[in-house]
Amino acid sequence: MGAGWYYITSGWIRKTRRVGPVSEADLLHLIDEGKIVPETLLLSSKTKGKWVPMNSIAPAMQRWNESHSKASSE
Repeated sequence: MGAGWYYITSGWIRKTRRVGPVSEADLLHLIDEGKIVPETLLLSSKTKGKWVPMNSIAPAMQRWNESHSKASSE
């Protein structure tokens, strides 16, 4: 469970930057807040050191669907 996660975010003037490491708990919190979306690139030892979109990580997408289906049903 101790994988350090990194993600890509947009910075000033269309520059992207790598953010991290963040814990899995923090990653889930960022997903819940909508700061990490299905198209966001993520990297950790669990992705074998490769950048992959969040929508290719089943547990992350499950969390996204759970947290954002509640918001849309309210």
